Amino acid sequence: MSGFVLAIDQGTTSTRAILFDDKMKVAGVGQQEFAQHYPASGWVEHDPEDIWSSVVATVKAALRAAGRAASDVAAIGITNQRETVVIWEKATGKPIHNAIVWQDRRTAPLCQKLRSQGLEKKFTRKTGLLLDPYFSGTKIAWMLDKVKGARKLAEKGELLAGTIDSFLIWRLTGGKVHATDATNASRTLIYNIEKNVWDDELLAILNIPAAILPQVKDCADDFGVTEKSLFGAEMRILGVAGDQHAATIGQACFEPGMMKSTYGTGCFALLNTGGDLVRSKNRLLTTIAYRLNGKTTYALEGSIFIAGAAVQWLRDGIKVIGKAEHSGALAATADLAQQVYLVPAFVGLGAPHWDADARGAIFGLTRNSGPAEFARAALESVAFQTRDLLDAMRKDWKGASAKTVLRVDGGMVASDWTMQRLADILDAPVDRPMILETTALGAAWLAGSKAGVWPKAKEFAKTWALERRFKPDMDAATRSAKLAGWKDAVRRTLSA
Repeated sequence: MSGFVLAIDQGTTSTRAILFDDKMKVAGVGQQEFAQHYPASGWVEHDPEDIWSSVVATVKAALRAAGRAASDVAAIGITNQRETVVIWEKATGKPIHNAIVWQDRRTAPLCQKLRSQGLEKKFTRKTGLLLDPYFSGTKIAWMLDKVKGARKLAEKGELLAGTIDSFLIWRLTGGKVHATDATNASRTLIYNIEKNVWDDELLAILNIPAAILPQVKDCADDFGVTEKSLFGAEMRILGVAGDQHAATIGQACFEPGMMKSTYGTGCFALLNTGGDLVRSKNRLLTTIAYRLNGKTTYALEGSIFIAGAAVQWLRDGIKVIGKAEHSGALAATADLAQQVYLVPAFVGLGAPHWDADARGAIFGLTRNSGPAEFARAALESVAFQTRDLLDAMRKDWKGASAKTVLRVDGGMVASDWTMQRLADILDAPVDRPMILETTALGAAWLAGSKAGVWPKAKEFAKTWALERRFKPDMDAATRSAKLAGWKDAVRRTLSA
């Protein structure tokens, strides 16, 4: 059997398809951006048809770039932006509304109502999550309530709901399979991560019919085959994981105590806690890292909503850089005598604050503050937020020792300046791997190992290779002063 494995990496701003060869090297890539829709303040939507067409186009492009056909592909792995949801008609596959994106804050009032009813502890105990608009469940409830006729159709069994992976599986298999994996399910606010089932009590609270939800499978499992008419031959879908979980796998963080952080649109740090379901006392999330062969591995997660998006703001919002990759070089020229802080709460603050109503703010401006200081503040904000997460993880779990090494991936890690500043602020080593396509690689490994053409976990872990280790090089006094200033800036930004 061919060792070629195709990864579909469906992200927040673009879709990529990457074909890996039998040596787990990139053979072909297709990428396509798609439109973002902002119908109201704090609302973010995607057209599911844009997502679908981008998936089909990028798969074809990746195969074409590699000079391969669908018949050469042993398996497909899917990884996706998490928490973004679609509801579609069972008969036609047509969405009833735009997809509501993970960044969307429209369900903040519903979350607040549930909190005021004293329900947050119940949700947290069962799901490991907090009552925040970030998660999928309240988005599903909103669509059922607000889209005309949706609730009646759902109750009659004529609608299906799911995260992006489920929607793609449904479309790719021609409507034969309605499924998701345990990692995506664990982000919905309606999945019991201890019992590994949709939770009837939480479904009742949000008034979501269980019948519209997908079957929950292991991350490496049989998710059906693609329609032959799509790509010229059937391809087996054998791996699915939410993007941050796929990156954890791609970084070979299979042992408890290993930690990865992905710096894309947002930043997401996951700490493998093994079989320990660690209940956070510091407002981190408890989540499923992955589920293989029926065995669940858990993680503590810290979610930062704005990371690379702060660099996009520098480029597109205030136009102080022409290209995102220029940000590090510009930051390096900033005046050392100034300390400007950007708290990038453009869509609220994530862990460990969880303040949906906070909004972005800049502190420390002088008459001499300019583009370089803004660039440094944007990049440092990512390091400061990561430090907040690491501190909380160390308080929550003894396995997060002071010797924890952070494995990093995502678009921002290409900047040496940013990674060095991250190591300085964390006072911990930061490891950048040879292969930066860790999210796609993780999805591909799930599928390839299930197909029997790629190695099992232990052998796969041995293939992880270090490109560069960034070691802390900042004196303790400077670090302490910077962190104190950051904490003060966040305190001033919080809504309450």
